[in-house]
Amino acid sequence: MLSERLLTTAVRLCADRFMNIKPFDEASIPGPTPGKPYMLYAHIPFCERLCPYCSFNRFPYAKDRAASYMKSLKQEMLMLKDLGYDFESMYIGGGTPTIVIDELCELIDLAKDTFSIKEVSCETNPNHLITPMLDKLQGRVDRLSVGVQSFDNGLLKQMDRYDKYGSGEQILELIRNASPYFKSLNVDMIFNFPAQTEEILRRDLEMVIESGTSQTTFYPLMASPAVERSLAATVGKVDYNRERRFYEIISDTLAGGDNPPFIHGSAWTFNKAADAMIDEYIVDYEEYPAIGSGGMTYLGSTQYVNTFSLREYDQRIAAGKTSATGKAIFSKHNQMRYRFMMQLFGLRLDKKQWREDFGCSVEAGVPVEYAFMKAAGAFAIDDAEQITLTPKGRYLMVVMMRQFFIGVNNLRDQARASLPEDERELLFGAGCAMK
Repeated sequence: MLSERLLTTAVRLCADRFMNIKPFDEASIPGPTPGKPYMLYAHIPFCERLCPYCSFNRFPYAKDRAASYMKSLKQEMLMLKDLGYDFESMYIGGGTPTIVIDELCELIDLAKDTFSIKEVSCETNPNHLITPMLDKLQGRVDRLSVGVQSFDNGLLKQMDRYDKYGSGEQILELIRNASPYFKSLNVDMIFNFPAQTEEILRRDLEMVIESGTSQTTFYPLMASPAVERSLAATVGKVDYNRERRFYEIISDTLAGGDNPPFIHGSAWTFNKAADAMIDEYIVDYEEYPAIGSGGMTYLGSTQYVNTFSLREYDQRIAAGKTSATGKAIFSKHNQMRYRFMMQLFGLRLDKKQWREDFGCSVEAGVPVEYAFMKAAGAFAIDDAEQITLTPKGRYLMVVMMRQFFIGVNNLRDQARASLPEDERELLFGAGCAMK
């Protein structure tokens, strides 16, 4: 549809401006603002093998490399304590954080001893849903997010996941067994993969419902230009023309009708409970320090990007310096754009809070974005207190976030391209999709 194409182009241009990263070589990031809640993001970049569609900062696992990294990660976390930070929530992403299960548990225990953390979210892969690991995570992790992507064996083979994680039927059984260990178990899925058909998608939806999971997130394929070229050369070109139809099937199956199995938690997350933790921490926490190689911090009007080099990361932390090596400063207008996108992605924009924070109305702050979404029929409620979304509005937010994250993934590709030669070879030799 025309509105989707216009939005794709507009967000791509905005993302390029958001990602205008300049060098940063100060000893530390700024300290906290008194009274403001923060979440702590920790990045653990190691995987057994690297998936061809993934743009996150990740490296093939090696015991010595991981041991040194986890030591630095704990030290960097304590540096935030010294700056005066406290956290009520922690999100651990990757990579596959559970690949270093003992060190991961030590990191969580240290975080809970150091800060006022009430909830911990962590990512993993299906092959780690085994009793010894689940026993260690139980009581430490409140919400476990499992990267499934699809239950279809053909797609799993194309994604190089079948040999690593088993068949769709085996993964389904692992999820069923793991669910009781956690307050929330999230199943991460991908839709609009080149070889995916409507029949495959519908079967994936059936298996998600059968799994008994308390939450599922259906991400549109968010391939950076480098990854998209690689996919086109191997499994086919990404077809964005069918994305809306796929999203409508997902929403209608999971959250449609009189007695749906799930409800919308965000534009692409579906929960069984209304008060569930959602998959995108950036909705609940607008500001968050990030520790670890490749982490991205957002504080005030500034985004900080941590070094992607494992060697430089260890060296900077050993020297008592922040791992951030780049930054981008957002104008007030871009801060408002960011708020507009993130709150609507979370399904509700608080107009009163907006006026308190920015000193103007939403309509005056982002007139073009507001008028576009209004004209497109995106708003279900638009009164003095809030904006909520229609089904069409939810899809437009999926488009907006897809393009925003593609911009972030493009930044990650550029960062990997500038890694030292031996670290680039480490990635290429492990099957990295970059060219």
